Amino acid sequence: MQTADLDTDLSLFKYDNLSQLPPAYRDLDAGKREQRIDTALAELGDDVVILGHNYQRREIVEHADFIGDSYQLSKEAANSDAEYVIFGGVTFMAESADIITDDDQQVILPSMEASCPMAGMAEALQVDSAWAKLTAATDDDVIPICYMNSYADLKAFCAEHGGLVCTSSNAADAFEWAFERGDKVLFLPDKHLGTNTAHDLGMEDDTLVWDPWADDTDPEAIRDNDVILWEGYCQVHERFRADHVEEVREDHPDANVIVHPECRRDVVEAADCVGSTADITQAVENADPGETWAIGTEIHLANHLDRWHPDVEVVPLCGDACMDCNAMRQIDPNYLLWVLEELVEGREQNVINVDPATADRAATALDRMLEL
Repeated sequence: MQTADLDTDLSLFKYDNLSQLPPAYRDLDAGKREQRIDTALAELGDDVVILGHNYQRREIVEHADFIGDSYQLSKEAANSDAEYVIFGGVTFMAESADIITDDDQQVILPSMEASCPMAGMAEALQVDSAWAKLTAATDDDVIPICYMNSYADLKAFCAEHGGLVCTSSNAADAFEWAFERGDKVLFLPDKHLGTNTAHDLGMEDDTLVWDPWADDTDPEAIRDNDVILWEGYCQVHERFRADHVEEVREDHPDANVIVHPECRRDVVEAADCVGSTADITQAVENADPGETWAIGTEIHLANHLDRWHPDVEVVPLCGDACMDCNAMRQIDPNYLLWVLEELVEGREQNVINVDPATADRAATALDRMLEL
Protein backbone atom coordinates (compact mmCIF):
# COMPACT_ATOMS: atom_id res chain seq x y z
CA MET A 1 0.00 0.00 0.00
CA GLN A 2 1.45 3.36 -1.01
CA THR A 3 1.37 6.36 1.31
CA ALA A 4 -1.28 8.12 -0.75
CA ASP A 5 -3.53 5.07 -0.58
CA LEU A 6 -3.02 4.80 3.16
CA ASP A 7 -4.04 8.45 3.66
CA THR A 8 -7.19 7.90 1.60
CA ASP A 9 -8.19 4.74 3.42
CA LEU A 10 -7.61 6.17 6.87
CA SER A 11 -9.85 9.14 6.14
CA LEU A 12 -12.75 6.71 6.61
CA PHE A 13 -11.85 6.14 10.25
CA LYS A 14 -11.70 8.26 13.40
CA TYR A 15 -8.11 7.63 14.39
CA ASP A 16 -5.75 10.16 15.96
CA ASN A 17 -2.12 11.21 15.47
CA LEU A 18 -1.54 8.95 12.49
CA SER A 19 2.05 8.78 11.33
CA GLN A 20 4.34 6.69 9.19
CA LEU A 21 7.43 5.12 10.72
CA PRO A 22 10.14 7.82 10.95
CA PRO A 23 13.28 7.19 8.87
CA ALA A 24 15.43 6.85 12.00
CA TYR A 25 13.50 3.69 12.91
CA ARG A 26 13.61 1.95 9.55
CA ASP A 27 17.04 0.31 9.72
CA LEU A 28 17.88 -0.76 13.25
CA ASP A 29 20.27 -3.33 14.63
CA ALA A 30 18.17 -6.13 16.15
CA GLY A 31 20.18 -6.35 19.36
CA LYS A 32 20.12 -2.62 20.04
CA ARG A 33 16.46 -2.46 19.14
CA GLU A 34 15.62 -5.12 21.73
CA GLN A 35 17.61 -3.23 24.36
CA ARG A 36 15.74 -0.01 23.57
CA ILE A 37 12.37 -1.79 23.73
CA ASP A 38 13.26 -3.21 27.14
CA THR A 39 14.41 0.23 28.33
CA ALA A 40 11.18 1.88 27.17
CA LEU A 41 9.04 -0.81 28.80
CA ALA A 42 10.92 -0.47 32.06
CA GLU A 43 10.31 3.28 32.07
CA LEU A 44 6.62 2.96 31.18
CA GLY A 45 6.01 0.18 33.69
CA ASP A 46 2.38 -0.62 34.42
CA ASP A 47 1.21 2.28 32.26
CA VAL A 48 1.39 0.07 29.18
CA VAL A 49 0.21 -3.42 28.26
CA ILE A 50 1.24 -5.17 25.04
CA LEU A 51 -1.13 -7.57 23.29
CA GLY A 52 0.31 -10.08 20.82
CA HIS A 53 -2.01 -11.89 18.47
CA ASN A 54 -1.29 -15.55 17.79
CA TYR A 55 -0.34 -14.67 14.22
CA GLN A 56 2.34 -12.17 15.16
CA ARG A 57 6.00 -12.84 14.62
CA ARG A 58 8.24 -14.02 17.43
CA GLU A 59 9.87 -10.61 17.94
CA ILE A 60 6.46 -9.17 18.87
CA VAL A 61 4.98 -11.95 21.02
CA GLU A 62 8.16 -12.16 23.08
CA HIS A 63 7.37 -8.66 24.36
CA ALA A 64 3.64 -9.29 24.79
CA ASP A 65 1.99 -9.37 28.20
CA PHE A 66 -0.81 -11.46 26.70
CA ILE A 67 -0.87 -13.73 23.63
CA GLY A 68 -4.09 -15.04 22.11
CA ASP A 69 -6.88 -14.44 19.63
CA SER A 70 -8.41 -11.06 18.96
CA TYR A 71 -11.37 -10.83 21.31
CA GLN A 72 -9.59 -12.67 24.11
CA LEU A 73 -6.85 -10.02 23.92
CA SER A 74 -9.37 -7.18 24.00
CA LYS A 75 -10.84 -8.62 27.19
CA GLU A 76 -7.37 -8.83 28.74
CA ALA A 77 -6.87 -5.16 27.93
CA ALA A 78 -10.21 -4.23 29.46
CA ASN A 79 -9.32 -6.12 32.62
CA SER A 80 -6.00 -4.33 32.96
CA ASP A 81 -5.30 -0.99 34.61
CA ALA A 82 -2.87 0.09 31.90
CA GLU A 83 -3.32 3.57 30.49
CA TYR A 84 -1.95 2.48 27.10
CA VAL A 85 -2.83 -0.69 25.20
CA ILE A 86 -0.40 -1.55 22.40
CA PHE A 87 -2.19 -3.99 20.11
CA GLY A 88 0.05 -6.26 18.06
CA GLY A 89 -2.72 -7.12 15.65
CA VAL A 90 -4.78 -5.47 12.90
CA THR A 91 -7.17 -2.54 12.79
CA PHE A 92 -10.44 -4.33 13.54
CA MET A 93 -8.86 -5.90 16.63
CA ALA A 94 -7.69 -2.55 17.93
CA GLU A 95 -11.19 -1.17 17.29
CA SER A 96 -12.73 -3.94 19.38
CA ALA A 97 -10.27 -3.22 22.15
CA ASP A 98 -11.19 0.47 22.06
CA ILE A 99 -14.90 -0.41 22.25
CA ILE A 100 -14.64 -2.55 25.38
CA THR A 101 -11.85 -0.77 27.28
CA ASP A 102 -12.42 2.16 29.64
CA ASP A 103 -12.54 5.70 28.31
CA ASP A 104 -9.28 6.54 30.08
CA GLN A 105 -7.41 3.77 28.24
CA GLN A 106 -5.82 4.55 24.89
CA VAL A 107 -5.46 1.81 22.27
CA ILE A 108 -2.48 2.16 19.96
CA LEU A 109 -1.84 0.21 16.76
CA PRO A 110 1.89 0.42 15.94
CA SER A 111 1.35 0.43 12.16
CA MET A 112 -1.83 1.68 10.52
CA GLU A 113 -1.00 -0.42 7.46
CA ALA A 114 -1.94 -3.52 9.47
CA SER A 115 -5.42 -3.73 7.98
CA CYS A 116 -7.13 -7.12 7.57
CA PRO A 117 -8.04 -7.74 3.90
CA MET A 118 -11.06 -9.85 4.85
CA ALA A 119 -12.50 -7.08 7.02
CA GLY A 120 -12.06 -4.76 4.06
CA MET A 121 -14.16 -7.06 1.88
CA ALA A 122 -17.34 -5.97 3.69
CA GLU A 123 -17.31 -2.21 4.04
CA ALA A 124 -20.32 -0.23 5.17
CA LEU A 125 -21.36 1.26 1.82
CA GLN A 126 -21.30 -2.15 0.14
CA VAL A 127 -23.28 -3.73 2.94
CA ASP A 128 -25.88 -0.94 2.95
CA SER A 129 -26.43 -1.42 -0.78
CA ALA A 130 -26.60 -5.21 -0.50
CA TRP A 131 -29.01 -4.99 2.43
CA ALA A 132 -31.40 -2.83 0.43
CA LYS A 133 -31.42 -5.33 -2.45
CA LEU A 134 -31.65 -8.32 -0.16
CA THR A 135 -34.58 -7.07 1.88
CA ALA A 136 -36.36 -5.88 -1.26
CA ALA A 137 -36.19 -9.40 -2.69
CA THR A 138 -37.90 -11.13 0.24
CA ASP A 139 -40.56 -10.53 2.87
CA ASP A 140 -38.71 -12.80 5.29
CA ASP A 141 -37.04 -11.33 8.35
CA VAL A 142 -33.28 -11.28 7.74
CA ILE A 143 -30.89 -11.25 10.72
CA PRO A 144 -27.32 -10.10 10.00
CA ILE A 145 -24.38 -11.75 11.73
CA CYS A 146 -20.86 -10.48 11.32
CA TYR A 147 -17.70 -12.33 12.20
CA MET A 148 -15.45 -10.69 14.76
CA ASN A 149 -13.03 -10.07 11.89
CA SER A 150 -14.91 -6.97 10.74
CA TYR A 151 -14.79 -3.24 11.24
CA ALA A 152 -16.68 -1.51 14.02
CA ASP A 153 -19.19 0.06 11.62
CA LEU A 154 -20.20 -3.39 10.38
CA LYS A 155 -20.69 -4.58 13.95
CA ALA A 156 -22.82 -1.47 14.49
CA PHE A 157 -24.82 -2.27 11.32
CA CYS A 158 -25.63 -5.73 12.64
CA ALA A 159 -26.84 -4.30 15.94
CA GLU A 160 -29.06 -1.77 14.17
CA HIS A 161 -30.76 -4.54 12.21
CA GLY A 162 -31.29 -6.93 15.10
CA GLY A 163 -28.15 -8.98 14.62
CA LEU A 164 -24.96 -9.73 16.50
CA VAL A 165 -21.28 -10.59 16.29
CA CYS A 166 -19.75 -14.05 16.51
CA THR A 167 -16.35 -15.67 16.82
CA SER A 168 -15.19 -18.82 15.06
CA SER A 169 -15.99 -20.72 18.26
CA ASN A 170 -19.61 -19.61 18.70
CA ALA A 171 -20.77 -19.12 15.10
CA ALA A 172 -23.23 -22.02 15.32
CA ASP A 173 -24.75 -20.56 18.48
CA ALA A 174 -25.08 -17.21 16.75
CA PHE A 175 -26.86 -18.81 13.80
CA GLU A 176 -29.30 -20.55 16.11
CA TRP A 177 -29.89 -17.30 18.02
CA ALA A 178 -30.65 -15.54 14.73
CA PHE A 179 -33.05 -18.20 13.47
CA GLU A 180 -34.98 -17.95 16.71
CA ARG A 181 -35.63 -14.31 15.79
CA GLY A 182 -35.85 -14.33 12.01
CA ASP A 183 -36.24 -16.40 8.86
CA LYS A 184 -32.91 -15.87 7.13
CA VAL A 185 -29.34 -15.11 8.11
CA LEU A 186 -26.95 -12.80 6.30
CA PHE A 187 -23.45 -13.85 7.38
CA LEU A 188 -20.44 -11.72 6.57
CA PRO A 189 -17.67 -11.32 5.68
CA ASP A 190 -16.23 -14.89 5.67
CA LYS A 191 -18.05 -17.29 3.35
CA HIS A 192 -15.94 -20.27 4.42
CA LEU A 193 -16.74 -19.92 8.12
CA GLY A 194 -20.37 -19.42 7.10
CA THR A 195 -20.33 -22.52 4.90
CA ASN A 196 -18.77 -24.67 7.61
CA THR A 197 -21.25 -23.39 10.18
CA ALA A 198 -24.22 -24.03 7.90
CA HIS A 199 -22.91 -27.56 7.33
CA ASP A 200 -22.66 -28.18 11.06
CA LEU A 201 -26.30 -27.13 11.39
CA GLY A 202 -27.45 -29.31 8.49
CA MET A 203 -28.20 -26.27 6.30
CA GLU A 204 -25.55 -26.68 3.63
CA ASP A 205 -28.22 -27.08 0.95
CA ASP A 206 -29.93 -23.83 1.94
CA THR A 207 -27.03 -21.43 1.32
CA LEU A 208 -26.40 -18.75 -1.26
CA VAL A 209 -23.21 -16.74 -1.77
CA TRP A 210 -23.85 -13.03 -2.28
CA ASP A 211 -21.24 -11.34 -4.47
CA PRO A 212 -21.22 -7.60 -3.66
CA TRP A 213 -19.19 -6.89 -6.80
CA ALA A 214 -21.89 -8.36 -9.04
CA ASP A 215 -25.45 -7.19 -9.59
CA ASP A 216 -26.98 -10.40 -10.84
CA THR A 217 -28.22 -12.22 -7.73
CA ASP A 218 -31.50 -13.94 -8.59
CA PRO A 219 -34.28 -12.69 -6.23
CA GLU A 220 -35.84 -16.14 -6.37
CA ALA A 221 -32.59 -17.68 -5.15
CA ILE A 222 -32.66 -15.25 -2.23
CA ARG A 223 -36.17 -16.32 -1.36
CA ASP A 224 -35.28 -20.02 -1.68
CA ASN A 225 -32.25 -19.99 0.64
CA ASP A 226 -32.10 -19.35 4.36
CA VAL A 227 -28.39 -18.60 4.71
CA ILE A 228 -26.91 -15.78 2.63
CA LEU A 229 -23.10 -15.79 2.72
CA TRP A 230 -21.04 -12.75 1.83
CA GLU A 231 -18.35 -13.25 -0.82
CA GLY A 232 -15.38 -12.72 1.51
CA TYR A 233 -12.55 -14.85 2.82
CA CYS A 234 -9.25 -14.87 4.71
CA GLN A 235 -6.40 -14.70 2.22
CA VAL A 236 -4.29 -17.00 4.40
CA HIS A 237 -6.81 -19.75 5.14
CA GLU A 238 -8.25 -19.74 1.65
CA ARG A 239 -4.89 -20.92 0.30
CA PHE A 240 -5.12 -24.28 2.03
CA ARG A 241 -6.21 -27.17 -0.18
CA ALA A 242 -7.32 -30.73 0.47
CA ASP A 243 -4.14 -31.76 -1.35
CA HIS A 244 -2.15 -30.26 1.51
CA VAL A 245 -3.90 -32.60 3.92
CA GLU A 246 -3.11 -35.58 1.70
CA GLU A 247 0.53 -34.55 1.40
CA VAL A 248 1.03 -34.07 5.13
CA ARG A 249 -0.49 -37.50 5.79
CA GLU A 250 2.01 -39.03 3.35
CA ASP A 251 4.94 -37.27 5.06
CA HIS A 252 3.60 -37.76 8.60
CA PRO A 253 1.31 -40.83 8.65
CA ASP A 254 0.58 -40.48 12.38
CA ALA A 255 -0.19 -36.78 12.26
CA ASN A 256 -3.36 -35.28 13.68
CA VAL A 257 -4.58 -32.62 11.27
CA ILE A 258 -6.38 -29.64 12.76
CA VAL A 259 -7.53 -26.68 10.69
CA HIS A 260 -9.22 -23.36 11.26
CA PRO A 261 -12.91 -23.02 10.21
CA GLU A 262 -11.94 -20.15 7.89
CA CYS A 263 -10.58 -22.89 5.59
CA ARG A 264 -12.49 -24.20 2.58
CA ARG A 265 -15.12 -26.86 3.20
CA ASP A 266 -13.14 -29.66 1.53
CA VAL A 267 -10.11 -28.88 3.72
CA VAL A 268 -12.24 -29.09 6.86
CA GLU A 269 -13.72 -32.40 5.67
CA ALA A 270 -10.26 -33.83 5.03
CA ALA A 271 -8.91 -32.80 8.44
CA ASP A 272 -9.25 -34.72 11.70
CA CYS A 273 -10.67 -31.74 13.57
CA VAL A 274 -11.46 -28.07 13.17
CA GLY A 275 -11.17 -25.26 15.67
CA SER A 276 -10.30 -21.68 16.49
CA THR A 277 -6.77 -20.54 17.26
CA ALA A 278 -7.56 -21.16 20.94
CA ASP A 279 -8.73 -24.71 20.10
CA ILE A 280 -5.62 -25.35 18.03
CA THR A 281 -3.38 -24.07 20.81
CA GLN A 282 -5.17 -26.21 23.39
CA ALA A 283 -4.91 -29.31 21.19
CA VAL A 284 -1.13 -29.01 21.11
CA GLU A 285 -0.92 -28.10 24.79
CA ASN A 286 -2.86 -31.27 25.66
CA ALA A 287 -0.97 -33.52 23.24
CA ASP A 288 1.04 -36.46 24.53
CA PRO A 289 4.82 -36.31 24.08
CA GLY A 290 5.81 -37.63 20.68
CA GLU A 291 2.52 -36.78 18.95
CA THR A 292 2.54 -34.96 15.64
CA TRP A 293 0.09 -32.16 14.87
CA ALA A 294 -0.30 -30.59 11.45
CA ILE A 295 -1.66 -27.06 11.82
CA GLY A 296 -3.87 -25.50 9.15
CA THR A 297 -3.71 -21.84 10.08
CA GLU A 298 -1.33 -18.87 9.84
CA ILE A 299 2.29 -19.97 9.89
CA HIS A 300 3.39 -17.99 12.95
CA LEU A 301 1.03 -19.83 15.29
CA ALA A 302 2.41 -23.15 14.05
CA ASN A 303 5.94 -21.87 14.66
CA HIS A 304 5.06 -20.61 18.15
CA LEU A 305 3.47 -23.93 19.12
CA ASP A 306 6.46 -25.86 17.81
CA ARG A 307 8.78 -23.66 19.88
CA TRP A 308 6.64 -23.69 23.03
CA HIS A 309 6.08 -27.47 23.01
CA PRO A 310 9.34 -29.17 22.03
CA ASP A 311 8.03 -32.60 23.04
CA VAL A 312 5.33 -32.38 20.34
CA GLU A 313 6.10 -32.29 16.64
CA VAL A 314 4.19 -29.37 15.14
CA VAL A 315 4.25 -28.94 11.38
CA PRO A 316 2.51 -26.37 9.17
CA LEU A 317 -0.10 -28.01 7.00
CA CYS A 318 1.36 -26.82 3.71
CA GLY A 319 5.03 -27.06 4.69
CA ASP A 320 7.40 -24.53 3.22
CA ALA A 321 4.63 -23.18 0.98
CA CYS A 322 2.71 -21.74 3.95
CA MET A 323 2.10 -18.03 3.82
CA ASP A 324 2.01 -15.58 6.67
CA CYS A 325 -0.57 -12.85 7.09
CA ASN A 326 0.62 -9.78 5.22
CA ALA A 327 -1.46 -7.47 7.44
CA MET A 328 0.02 -8.90 10.64
CA ARG A 329 3.48 -8.58 9.11
CA GLN A 330 3.11 -4.79 9.13
CA ILE A 331 3.51 -4.83 12.92
CA ASP A 332 7.25 -5.25 13.04
CA PRO A 333 9.49 -4.60 16.07
CA ASN A 334 10.70 -1.28 14.65
CA TYR A 335 7.13 0.03 14.86
CA LEU A 336 6.78 -1.36 18.37
CA LEU A 337 9.94 0.44 19.50
CA TRP A 338 8.79 3.68 17.89
CA VAL A 339 5.37 3.87 19.59
CA LEU A 340 6.90 2.90 22.94
CA GLU A 341 9.62 5.55 22.78
CA GLU A 342 7.03 8.11 21.70
CA LEU A 343 5.03 7.30 24.85
CA VAL A 344 8.15 7.74 26.95
CA GLU A 345 8.41 11.24 25.45
CA GLY A 346 4.76 11.91 26.20
CA ARG A 347 3.53 11.55 22.62
CA GLU A 348 0.75 9.18 21.50
CA GLN A 349 0.92 7.81 17.96
CA ASN A 350 -1.71 5.89 15.97
CA VAL A 351 -4.43 6.04 18.60
CA ILE A 352 -7.57 4.07 17.74
CA ASN A 353 -10.73 5.96 18.68
CA VAL A 354 -14.01 4.51 17.40
CA ASP A 355 -16.58 7.28 17.36
CA PRO A 356 -18.97 7.00 20.33
CA ALA A 357 -22.15 6.37 18.34
CA THR A 358 -20.57 3.54 16.35
CA ALA A 359 -18.89 2.13 19.44
CA ASP A 360 -22.18 2.09 21.35
CA ARG A 361 -24.00 0.15 18.62
CA ALA A 362 -21.08 -2.20 18.06
CA ALA A 363 -20.99 -2.88 21.79
CA THR A 364 -24.66 -3.91 21.57
CA ALA A 365 -23.79 -6.52 18.93
CA LEU A 366 -20.94 -7.78 21.13
CA ASP A 367 -23.20 -7.90 24.20
CA ARG A 368 -25.69 -10.04 22.30
CA MET A 369 -22.88 -12.45 21.50
CA LEU A 370 -21.88 -12.62 25.14
CA GLU A 371 -25.45 -13.56 26.06
CA LEU A 372 -25.33 -16.69 23.90
